[in-house]
Amino acid sequence: MSEATTVLVVDDEPLIRSGLRALIDAEPDLTVVGEAADGAEVVPLVRRLRPDVVLMDVRMPGVDGIQATTAILDSVPEPPRIVVITTFEHDDHVYGALRAGATGFLLKRCQPEELAQAIRIAARGESLLFPVAIRRLAAPHRASRPQVELTEREAEVLRLVARGMSNGEIAAELFIGVQTVKTHVGNVLAKLGARDRTQAVVFAYESGFISVSDSR
Repeated sequence: MSEATTVLVVDDEPLIRSGLRALIDAEPDLTVVGEAADGAEVVPLVRRLRPDVVLMDVRMPGVDGIQATTAILDSVPEPPRIVVITTFEHDDHVYGALRAGATGFLLKRCQPEELAQAIRIAARGESLLFPVAIRRLAAPHRASRPQVELTEREAEVLRLVARGMSNGEIAAELFIGVQTVKTHVGNVLAKLGARDRTQAVVFAYESGFISVSDSR
């Protein structure tokens, strides 16, 4: 039996933390290893507990989720994946966390099975992409970054990533091998200076490289 995926829950409301812990610990392959009520507590806990995934509230007094996400990714070697949780889908704080390098986001009203699946996806190193939501969140920030030169194939791959397609789905769409897709994705991330697919899509919107029609 494989080891359980470990999770650190970060939220300033005790009732929400206890509820999330109960839901996560109910899954045989997931376990909560710690809790934090403020973003200021997160980096020391991550260093000590080494969780696979941090479930991060974005709106907290003191150090918020954006600042905590940035601190983790900038100061912790081999940082955990970060999934932000929010009450409102169209929250600029969520966009800030995605821009900082969070893997994706969840609504606090999501179903228990959606929560568990999101943690598993993040732990596997995959991104939680919600194309419509990210497009709306990124709209006010368009043209805030310069264009980046991509090859024609890299551009095709990035547009398909922005539609939420997996490497396998992109390979089938373009009639190329999965390993070739992985190579193109890696090249795109390097050129954009992005940590992962989610951040690459955010950067692509901000540069104006992807239009609204591209990602539908």
